[in-house]
Amino acid sequence: MNYNEIAPIIERLDNIQKKLDSKHINKYLSINQVSNLTSLSPSTIRRSVQKGTLKCSRRLGKLLFLESDVRKWIDG
Repeated sequence: MNYNEIAPIIERLDNIQKKLDSKHINKYLSINQVSNLTSLSPSTIRRSVQKGTLKCSRRLGKLLFLESDVRKWIDG
């Protein structure tokens, strides 16, 4: 096999890898991680949760945020 025969396969694998990497955006973040990501104070983030503009999960007594939800919230 020469490179011209495997180049399309490599390209398809790269596309698959990019799609898989984009799935990692759905990891959970703590309020401090959200604060660092957004440059907003934790109290501002808590107010947004209370207003219902930012979704979160309350697990084990902590606020946990999906990174994708935080990015949507930032983008408005």
